Amino acid sequence: MSKTIEIKVPDIGDFDEVEVIEVLVAVGDTITAEQSLITVESDKASMEIPASAGGVVKVVSIKVGDKVQEGSVILEVESDKADAAAQDTAPAAPAQAAAPEAPAKPAAATAAAPAPAGASSTQGVVVPDIGDFDEVEVIEILVAVGDTVTAEQSLITVESDKASMEIPSSAGGVVKAVAVKLGDKIGQGAKILDLEVAESSSPAPAPTPAPAPQAAPAAAPAPAAPAPAADPDGAKALASTPPSRVSPTAAFADADVPLRNLPHASPSVRKFARELGVDLTRVMGSGPKNRITLDDVRAHVKQALATGGPIPVSGVGSDGSGFSVLGWPKVDFKKFGEIETRPLSRIKKISGANLHRNWVMIPHVTNNEAADITELEAFRKQLNAENKKSDIKVTMLAFLIKAVVAGLKKFPDFNASLDGDNLILKHYYHIGFAADTPNGLVVPVIRDVDTKGILDIAKETSDLAAMARDGKLSPSQMQGGCFSISSLGGIGGTDFTPIINAPEVAILGVSRSSMQPVWDGGAFQPRLMLPLSLSYDHRVIDGASAARFNAYLASLLADFRRIVL
Repeated sequence: MSKTIEIKVPDIGDFDEVEVIEVLVAVGDTITAEQSLITVESDKASMEIPASAGGVVKVVSIKVGDKVQEGSVILEVESDKADAAAQDTAPAAPAQAAAPEAPAKPAAATAAAPAPAGASSTQGVVVPDIGDFDEVEVIEILVAVGDTVTAEQSLITVESDKASMEIPSSAGGVVKAVAVKLGDKIGQGAKILDLEVAESSSPAPAPTPAPAPQAAPAAAPAPAAPAPAADPDGAKALASTPPSRVSPTAAFADADVPLRNLPHASPSVRKFARELGVDLTRVMGSGPKNRITLDDVRAHVKQALATGGPIPVSGVGSDGSGFSVLGWPKVDFKKFGEIETRPLSRIKKISGANLHRNWVMIPHVTNNEAADITELEAFRKQLNAENKKSDIKVTMLAFLIKAVVAGLKKFPDFNASLDGDNLILKHYYHIGFAADTPNGLVVPVIRDVDTKGILDIAKETSDLAAMARDGKLSPSQMQGGCFSISSLGGIGGTDFTPIINAPEVAILGVSRSSMQPVWDGGAFQPRLMLPLSLSYDHRVIDGASAARFNAYLASLLADFRRIVL
């Protein structure tokens, strides 16, 4: 008898709830123990949840966006043991049932034998049900006109704001036209491509019945023997093998399109490899059917660093175009003295790859300016003195955030993101600020700053900073930023180069203010000066625009009345 097993969320550490950002299997899939089922994300890390047992997926109990916790049911599987029992009992019954139909099947085969010669039709392949997404973006096209594809072979990769997924072909054939291109937004029912599909793919291996069809009654017992032998095999396969989808990447690897072969890896693994700049064709997979896992990518990078060789980077040509990174020096530090090994925090592990990508791929330039905040600091202290009974403490960061929004309105190129050859200009103002926590820096985002006053901004920054220190920020509270501010004013320093938080195009670094002698035309006056360090993406912003933006910020901070102009 079939045995249904519930697979639940295991121990996920000290998180009460985590959000499902990817569902990696579907009803009908055959899974194995330790195969990844879903990807979940907390405010500090993302992780894949593996299967505790193998079998056929019967019910998927969750969807993308759900909040799950330890003990939540992910899906129900039918145990492999039930399939084995069905396989043992399947051959006998089909053999008897197929016997009376055996004479009819050869006749049908002989009648259909002449038809497949050149008979074909054009069939459109459309986007299937993609869940609760109205539109998704095409980020990869995996086939081209003239390619021969098979059923369930991946055609395109699409990406939503939560996950990426591959769209398989509903039939096999030859690609006649591709109806989408990179960057297109598509929804359920949108045409992907046209296929030329053979109307009949039935093999005709037996030409001998054609010359003497009249002899069928006398010769019927003879050909009847092999026919039932073939049918039970097919029935046995159908009974013993549950419906399952062929791995899209595995099927594609067998196609005769060497320039488009995809590694056998899930979309989440390929996205992780792209962020690290790893060429997956050079990574050996340790999963089922040589599937590449996240650990395989990490091990590949570690091995490259340990051997001292360059790490292969995706897209780097053999002609020297692109770049390779020299391996990290392998040093036995113990021979120099006593050491202590301490693992990186989860926040630093996650942010490290992003910071490396941003620094390598964005041409950073930093413009330094000094703002006279003597009057503004006096006004800030006056506000706090007037509101001693209030829980709200106004900081210089609140004024900086408000001034930045005024700057973004005056210089809209700073409130933009680069998308290929297009510049996406945003008409909303969400500002992120770097918050120092025991585990590393995180960047909470204040939304719609243009609609809020200084006191509102001060309270929200204080609340978000407290949540960041307690590790209670949700992913949504760290997304959607247009511009970021990194303030070291409470620590020290004169100037620094902050790293741009992609896909933003600029970031403002703020150092500690200090009293300095400033010439007023007649004498030196003591003024409180605040260093501003503006890093910008030189692909989008030129030096003159950056200097004007930074000077405009300095003028607002010197006389905050200008912000109402």
